Amino acid sequence: MPVYKALDYEEYRIKINDELLFRLITSDETISRLITSNQTLSSAQSNVSYRVYPDGTVDFPFVKNIPVAGLTLNEAAIVVENRFKELIPDAAVKLTLANKNFTVIGEAGTGVYPIFKDKLTLFQALSMSGEISYTGDYKNVRIIRETVNGTEVLEFDIRPLSIINSKYYYIYPNDIIYVQKNPASFYKVNNYSSFISLISSSLSLLFMVIFYFK
Repeated sequence: MPVYKALDYEEYRIKINDELLFRLITSDETISRLITSNQTLSSAQSNVSYRVYPDGTVDFPFVKNIPVAGLTLNEAAIVVENRFKELIPDAAVKLTLANKNFTVIGEAGTGVYPIFKDKLTLFQALSMSGEISYTGDYKNVRIIRETVNGTEVLEFDIRPLSIINSKYYYIYPNDIIYVQKNPASFYKVNNYSSFISLISSSLSLLFMVIFYFK
């Protein structure tokens, strides 16, 4: 089995088309009301998201064209906060992602699931979708990941202990986990009754062919 190199965890970096949620903290109630009224009447401030444009910038109420692509959320929060402080000296800003989800497809179930904690691991992600089926190929698991440099496809064997803390171990927002079907799964059966059913079906087909060609 392969041996994977351990790497330090890297924080998620904001990408084009990400949706950001922000919270402005200030003692100036007038500004807070203005920002809230600038958003949809049916949504609270914390539920309104702001898209990162193709040029890597984002617009928030009263501050525009803030470059955030390629920054971590903490780094971006500082940049946004400094822009707000030009208008509100005591401004403090909290940022998070609205699109904190990952997708599982293939032989481990299919679905879109939330990233509910920092440093969500591959095994935790797969457990949310259900166990890998008996037809799944443990040796050929892929993660399709959008990075600041484009789409990256990571292919790995899930079985080695060294996968822990490797570059395959943590799941990031918008990751797609694909568990490939084992080419040998055609010959697999998951229980005795399935085996009997497979044999019976094969014999029935054989007798039909013999009868047809008589």
